[in-house]
Amino acid sequence: MLLRAARAGGPRYDPARIAAQASEGLLLPWLCPAQLRYRQSQQSRRAISASSPSEGRPRAFRDRTTLETRPRHGSRHLASAAAERSTIHEDDVPFEGQPPPQSDWLRSRGISALRDFDPASPIIVNDSLATPPRTFSHHDGFRGSLAELHLTIEACLQVGRLDRAAALVRRLGQIYAPDAPELRHAHNSYLRSVVARILHTRSEDGLKSVQRWFEVEMRNKGVGPDATTFALLIKASLQLLQGAKTDRTVRRYMDLATEAGHEVELLNLPILSDAELYKVTAICPTEFYLFPGETSTPDGSAATSTGALERTGDAVDALPDVRPAGVKGLSLDALHKSLSIFADSTVPYPDHLEGSQEDKDRAYAELRQRRLEQDAVSSAIERWRVESEDMKKMGINTALKTNPLASLMWEWFNALTVSLKDEFRQIDAAEARPTKNALDRDRCLYGTFLRLVPVEKLAAITILATMAGFSSRKADRGLKLSSLVMSVAEAVEDESVAIAIQTGFREDKFRWQGRTSTVDRQRRLAASMKTRKSFVRLSRVAEGGREKDKHTNAATASGVDLAPSPNWTAAIRAKVGAVLVSSLISNAKMPVKRRHPDTQRDVVQEQPVFFHSYQFREGKRIGVVSANAALIADLKTEPHHIALAKHLPMVAPPRKWTGFEEGGYLQYSVRAMRTRGSDRSQRHYFEAAAAHGDMDQVFAALDVLSQTPWKINKGVLDVMVKAWDTGEATANIAPEKPQMDYPPEPAPTADAREKRLWATAVKEVDNERSGLHSQRCFQNLQLEIARAFSKEKFYFPHNLDFRGRAYPIPPYLNHMGADHCRGLLIFAEAKELGSKGLVWLKVHLANVFGYDKASFSEREEFTMEHLSDICDSAVNPLAGRRWWLTAEDPWQCLAACMELKSALDSPDPTRFRSSLAIHQDGTCNGLQHYAALGGDLWGAKQVNLEPSDRPADVYTGVAELVKKEISDDAAAGNAMAKILDGKVTRKVVKQTVMTNVYGVTFVGAQAQVWKQLDVIMPADKQEQAEFSNKQLASYVVRKIFRALSSMFRGAHDIQYWFAECASRISQALTPEQLDELERGSAAQGRGKAKTKARLEHSRFKSAVVWTTPLKMPVVQPYRTQKARRVTTNLQRVSIMEPSNSDPVSKRKQLQGFPPNFIHSLDATHMLLSALKCDEVGLTFAAVHDSFWTHAADVNTMNRILRDAFIRMHQEDIVARLAAEFNARYKHCMYMAAVRPDSAVGKQIRAFRVSRPRDGSSAKDGLAELLQEKRRTQLLRSSDPAEVEEGKAMVTPGSIFEAVTAADTQDHLEPPEAMAELGKLPGRSQPKGKADVEAGEETEATAESLEGEGDGPPKKKAQKTPVTFWLPLTFPPVPKKGEFDVSRLKDSLYFFS
Repeated sequence: MLLRAARAGGPRYDPARIAAQASEGLLLPWLCPAQLRYRQSQQSRRAISASSPSEGRPRAFRDRTTLETRPRHGSRHLASAAAERSTIHEDDVPFEGQPPPQSDWLRSRGISALRDFDPASPIIVNDSLATPPRTFSHHDGFRGSLAELHLTIEACLQVGRLDRAAALVRRLGQIYAPDAPELRHAHNSYLRSVVARILHTRSEDGLKSVQRWFEVEMRNKGVGPDATTFALLIKASLQLLQGAKTDRTVRRYMDLATEAGHEVELLNLPILSDAELYKVTAICPTEFYLFPGETSTPDGSAATSTGALERTGDAVDALPDVRPAGVKGLSLDALHKSLSIFADSTVPYPDHLEGSQEDKDRAYAELRQRRLEQDAVSSAIERWRVESEDMKKMGINTALKTNPLASLMWEWFNALTVSLKDEFRQIDAAEARPTKNALDRDRCLYGTFLRLVPVEKLAAITILATMAGFSSRKADRGLKLSSLVMSVAEAVEDESVAIAIQTGFREDKFRWQGRTSTVDRQRRLAASMKTRKSFVRLSRVAEGGREKDKHTNAATASGVDLAPSPNWTAAIRAKVGAVLVSSLISNAKMPVKRRHPDTQRDVVQEQPVFFHSYQFREGKRIGVVSANAALIADLKTEPHHIALAKHLPMVAPPRKWTGFEEGGYLQYSVRAMRTRGSDRSQRHYFEAAAAHGDMDQVFAALDVLSQTPWKINKGVLDVMVKAWDTGEATANIAPEKPQMDYPPEPAPTADAREKRLWATAVKEVDNERSGLHSQRCFQNLQLEIARAFSKEKFYFPHNLDFRGRAYPIPPYLNHMGADHCRGLLIFAEAKELGSKGLVWLKVHLANVFGYDKASFSEREEFTMEHLSDICDSAVNPLAGRRWWLTAEDPWQCLAACMELKSALDSPDPTRFRSSLAIHQDGTCNGLQHYAALGGDLWGAKQVNLEPSDRPADVYTGVAELVKKEISDDAAAGNAMAKILDGKVTRKVVKQTVMTNVYGVTFVGAQAQVWKQLDVIMPADKQEQAEFSNKQLASYVVRKIFRALSSMFRGAHDIQYWFAECASRISQALTPEQLDELERGSAAQGRGKAKTKARLEHSRFKSAVVWTTPLKMPVVQPYRTQKARRVTTNLQRVSIMEPSNSDPVSKRKQLQGFPPNFIHSLDATHMLLSALKCDEVGLTFAAVHDSFWTHAADVNTMNRILRDAFIRMHQEDIVARLAAEFNARYKHCMYMAAVRPDSAVGKQIRAFRVSRPRDGSSAKDGLAELLQEKRRTQLLRSSDPAEVEEGKAMVTPGSIFEAVTAADTQDHLEPPEAMAELGKLPGRSQPKGKADVEAGEETEATAESLEGEGDGPPKKKAQKTPVTFWLPLTFPPVPKKGEFDVSRLKDSLYFFS
């Protein structure tokens, strides 16, 4: 470690302290302010760390650096503590730095405090100039996009084909400008691989080639090296040179790095080990302080080997085996093989490691987790081999008898392996040919990526992914070829990433060994750096890295996108997947038994398993891969699920999240955010925010959720297995043999309609039976996973969707699953109940039973009244009265019964250590946020934001209003009301009320109510025949919307404001686009290239982007996607590849914004609560708006939930959003629309008739746009003469401003119809060019503005809105209501 070693037995020196003391005597603050700033920042950090309760933090923050926050401008305080109202007492749990009873988040300096956000300077990624990828070619056969060129280089480096990588890097030099960061990154990647190779071979000639590359290919061609380049050169020189030559070479590279300003960053990179860093300080002593007693080389401790000691793992205890669903499934055997580490002793226990027992246990858990992740594919191959050998041992000739699937797949695996090896030989031959045809060029492209994975794993993955596809329902119709090849390729890509991580290829996963942490290194460098310039740069590094401009431009000077993602492009996936699927189709055979038509004997013949053909679906001819009917029949009885390790819980704590793909599983690469395809807008914003430090709290909250330890509730698992083995339907467990009778077949003389109805009914029975079988097979897999983990403490790594909502990554068994999954899971840590915890356990039991609308005392009383049933359920769950099966959530109710019975049977129930997770659910959480945003007092009461003695129920409230209106209409003689009077219940309105806040359309709401009316009034029993249930549903929906509008008036106004903002943003052009259009208009020349460029820059590409209170940017991913056709060796495949060069979908941006914004708020509330709960020592888990903790801590958690909600809504969130929009979309222009019969519409049309024409509507539209741009620029000028010139200009925009200045009426057309909160869809707008939906082939562009003044307007044109350009501004923020959110402090039923 740098400057760390001291003589044995001598005093230990702290270089940071010595340097600080020395500098205090030599430097004055005004002579070296950078050093003063650094020392002050360190003192500030130490003070914060000392005051924070880090010692009591259980998991995520014990070793996390506490973050600083600055106080906001205006201090706001939370409400006073709540009075005690019931048996459940609310403890006051102030957030860090908050003195009770007035909790003040603004004084908090912990990780859970909301930090300052300046809406006037948000992070902006300007990707509006992104263009569709160009195609590049190279003489070695490569032909593809720039992203594919980068990916091919990385793949060549990973498989060791350095010569081809060097040639492709040189090709990049012909594409990029010399100073492009993408080119520098490619050079560094190449140098890194070459340096790694020469360090392995100890080749001095290799060092010369590295130096030659640096001088010739980089410096001579103007490619500026960075800190990584110099670090690699210095590392190679230190390792391969000796004596004075080493000193001279290292000194030269250090001098070059200093000239370029990279010396500090160079020494902070993890490339150089501590020993190498020490050598650098010895070679360049003028840059460092060297202290007495610290002249020896640091003791670089090597990584300890695992050794041969073994520990017998805890075997799965004596639980009964889970009887498989039907025939023994392949997936279960493969799962047993993968999970064998839980029952054998093959993983050695690291007894030899230094450290505490806890450290050794953690290391052992990581060893087992790594083994689990590595055994996923190999366990499947082993299973196939064993099954085939067993068949041969039994004397069964596989050519004469139908085999079990495992044995068949072993044969496919062997045949496919041989075929792929032959394909690799053809790839080698294609790369060697000087002249290449189209097939050779394809092989040169996909061959590099096939080499990333061993051929045996390629074969196995292809079989597994294909079988997984055919195991789904309706697979007998065939799989769409494009979907199959993409899923196979994605599985291969995932495996290639895992291999890269295992082999240490990816620098972001396995860095150079023998180094200290970055934070420690920065601290020591701070003590040793001499020059003031170095101090200045280091102070920036120590405070979070080099200062970066918040406005990140996503387009380089050459007009190309940012450095491509390491993820494969859709074209690469299509080609890789197609060659693998094609090989499988050609080689997979199976014996099929058929009866000879003449001899009536059974004949077994080899037939292909898969077929490639074409089908017509929805009028389109598409490629389909179909399976042999014999395989489909086998799959229906022998289910096949793929349980890879990345689909399973982790037995070791997940890696902490530090970047977009850095965290979660130990070896599998997963993303912190789930994104769509190759649309990189969200990733750009995510990474920009992370680089700026804005994602620290989001990462920390994800770590809290991911590192919550769980275990299996063995009592519930035992009952579930016994119920499973009966084969009967128990709670939500599907029956093994469902009793479902076919309807009687109609008589032969029946008419065609009756026969069609009978056939449809038979098909519905078959589908339901097949669905129940699929459900049982999936539950079989879940039970096997639960049984395998029954002795384990395990974890669910989490990631986010684009709105910030957290989800567990393992899909099969997690706490977001169905009732039986939740019933199986309990916290790994137990806590004493205490008196309050015992009450909460009783309340929780009433909640999961379904008695959750009463007061807490009534719920507790309900539990005590049913104590006999509860005890019977716990003792005799299947043989007793089975009371628990009548619950709303039966398995969770059973778990609560068992827990309460155990507590009451203990000597002191309050001392019972409980592990059960107690749930606290929000009351229609979306409406809670809307009520707080709009300040709706009535609405706040309905969703329990206002204090009350009993919980309010918004669904009942809406139902009562609807029933009253229907009753009044019936009294007035309304025919529909007479039919519905007295029949509308809470259940009828619940789903519509719940989803209305999340953007349900009128048609969707109608379908929801229609479904409920069909239950209440079946079609054949309706009292009146003149109205269908669909018509009646439309009537009820209108009443529901009207009731919501009256309850949430302010929320309705806000939702309409959201829609208006989204409508304007999605029809806006950015300043960069306007500048490009202006330059293109002024440029000389004509032709397709100029027209294409103008069309590209006139597309609407502005997505709705906002920042959550936790400073996470949210980008709506809705864009128009065009199919891209890729030629493969099977057929031409159409693939959808989202890109930030695509225009946005106006309709989806508009309709998605209100619900997505609310989702981002409830996600923020959950993450903020998670941070605070972990900070004060609570175990925390969440399912969106349902928060879980121990019974003893429910009071504490409830207080935290209320304080977090209050803290969020104390600020005017909508006003802050408006300020952010004004800054983010500053100087944009948007296409406005007015009614043609309005005063402003008539004046604009008259103005266009009178102006000179330029020959085409497109040119006139562009001219108007540029004129409006010029006018707004002049009006913003500081020169009075230019302002006057701008005022004198006449444009449609100036006409609109003049008319609206004199008339306050809103002349603009409203946004497209949507079901706003409590509002019916508006009148339908005519389908003019301004209303084009960005969903199909048509694209909305700036040039859709028509010149509407060509002669007298036609009659049809009167219906088309008049469109024109305006500077992008936003409507005033709706006025907030009178509800004070601080009153929530006293509401006991906010979450209950």
